[in-house]
Amino acid sequence: MTYVLLLVGFVLLIKGADYFVEGASKLAQFLRVSPLLIGLTIVAFGTSAPEATVSFIAALEGSSDVAIGNVVGSNIFNATFILGVTAMVFPLAVQNVTVRKEIPFALLAAVALLILISDVSLQYSEINLITRTEGFILLLFFAVFLYYIFEMARENRSQIPEIPTDTGNTSLVKNLVFTFGGLLAIVFGGDLVVKNSTQIALSLGMSETLVGLTIVAVGTSLPELVTSITAALKKQSEIALGNIVGSNIFNIFFVLGASAVIHPLAVDSKIFLDMWVMVILTILLLVFSRTQFKISKIEGANLAIIYIIYLAFIILRN
Repeated sequence: MTYVLLLVGFVLLIKGADYFVEGASKLAQFLRVSPLLIGLTIVAFGTSAPEATVSFIAALEGSSDVAIGNVVGSNIFNATFILGVTAMVFPLAVQNVTVRKEIPFALLAAVALLILISDVSLQYSEINLITRTEGFILLLFFAVFLYYIFEMARENRSQIPEIPTDTGNTSLVKNLVFTFGGLLAIVFGGDLVVKNSTQIALSLGMSETLVGLTIVAVGTSLPELVTSITAALKKQSEIALGNIVGSNIFNIFFVLGASAVIHPLAVDSKIFLDMWVMVILTILLLVFSRTQFKISKIEGANLAIIYIIYLAFIILRN
C-alpha cells in the first residue's frame, strides 16, 4: 500500500504542476510578460512547488535531512540531467542577460547556502544549522531577486502585444481553476511523497539524506523535466532555460529560507560534498552558456552523463 500511495503522490505532483504551469502561464500572458520572465517566474515557481511542499512538510515533521537533501539534489538534477536532456532535444540559445545576471544569481544562491551551513568550520559551533535568522536572510535574497524580475518585466512590458479583452475573459475562469486546482494537487501529492518515500527508504536501510538527494529530489523535479523538454520541442529555449535557472534560485532562497523559518534545519555533514558539486555545476553552466551563447547537444550529453556518475556515487556512498 505504501508503494501505491507513493505512486499516487508522484502522479498528483506531476499533473498538479502541469495544470498549475498551464494555467499560470496563460494568466501571465494577460500581464504581457516575456517568455524568459515567464520561465524565470511563473513556470519556475510552479514546477518548484513540489520541492517547496516536500521541504515545508519535512521541516514541520523535523526531517531536516530530507528538506535540505531535496533542494540540493533537485538543483543538481536540474543543472545536469534536465538541462542536459533538454539541450540534447534542441540546443538551448542563451540570452546575454541570462549569462550576465540570472546564472550568476543562481551561483550566488549556491555559495550563500554553502557559507550559511558552515557553522562548524566558520564559527566553531558544535553543529551545522540553518537557523530561523538565516532563513529570513535567504528570504531577503529572494525578495531582491523578485524586485529585479519585476523591474525587468516593467521595462519589457511595452514590447509584448496586448491580448484582446473578449479572448481573455472567456479563458480567465478556466485558467484560475487550473492554477489553484494544480496547487491543491501539488500540496496533497507532496505530503504523500514525503511520508511514503521516507518510510520505504528507511526500511531499506537508506539514510534520510540519501532519500532527499535521490528519490524525493528526482520525483519532485519531474515537472521541471517535462516542462523543459516540452518547451525545447516547441523551440521555446528561453522558457526551458529560465525554468531551470529560476527553479534553482527559488529552491535555495525561498524553499530553504521558508523551511528554516518554519523549523531550524540541522545539516548532515555528508551534504557538504553535494553542496560543492552544486556550486561547481553552476559555474560549469555559466561556462557552457558563454560558448557562443548556447548550450549545444554535446554539452547537454556531458551534463546528463555527469548526473549519472554523481547518482552512482551517492548511492555507493550510502
